[in-house]
Amino acid sequence: MQKRTLLQSVLALALAAGVSGAAVAQDKEIKIGVTAGPHGQIMEQVKKIAEKDGLKIKVIEFSDYIQPNAALQSGELDANSYQHKPYLDAQIKDRGYKFVAAADTVNFPIGIYSKKIKKIEDLKEGARFGLPNDPTNGGRVLLLLQANGLIKLKESAGLKATPLDVVENPKKLRFVELDAAQLPRSLDDLDAAAINTNFAISAGLNPKSDAIVVENAKNPYVNILVIREADKNQPWVAKLVKAYHSEEIRKFVDTQFKGAVMPGF
Repeated sequence: MQKRTLLQSVLALALAAGVSGAAVAQDKEIKIGVTAGPHGQIMEQVKKIAEKDGLKIKVIEFSDYIQPNAALQSGELDANSYQHKPYLDAQIKDRGYKFVAAADTVNFPIGIYSKKIKKIEDLKEGARFGLPNDPTNGGRVLLLLQANGLIKLKESAGLKATPLDVVENPKKLRFVELDAAQLPRSLDDLDAAAINTNFAISAGLNPKSDAIVVENAKNPYVNILVIREADKNQPWVAKLVKAYHSEEIRKFVDTQFKGAVMPGF
């Protein structure tokens, strides 16, 4: 009789431990990395919606494009929301990350800004032009310059074009490659610069009213929600995507950013 009672007690404790473990797993706070600005603002709204579905989110802001992927790789983050697919593909190739895109998020058409000229064709010979120093966004800007007739690239350059791929440069533009986050602060020292919308907005620049050239919205650079490949079937991923793709988020993006940021879902 004592053996049976002892066995029942052990089973009860094991069951309780199992239930407790499941509760802890369910209550785990999901850490999501974002860049400061629109990505952070949007994710704070997603957080509120996801919480109604039982998903707790902690939003962690970064000031560059490198650390959010490094933190996801190390396990400090569960997901990040700040990059587009060409950038992710380049990071995977260069660093061997085992990441996948869980969903499309928003689109940030990149813009060209200047404190010295009002029209792109007014750039003078030898003008100093700032562009992001990461290969994907740098190539994106060079393609934008080509689309506006300022340069010509090798046909084989593709999305990862660099200044070395420029075969025609009639105005002899001098390219100054800087970290994307530094470009708004460097406008005083440059004749013009291409600035990603999230950093432009953080610096008080509006792509619709302040940019002298804006990228066409129909492009391959829609942003994505990124997770580790091993987590793609985790229940929290579906809840996160559901919250992000909600009508509330669509309305928030449209209202808050007035066309400077557009829903990509």
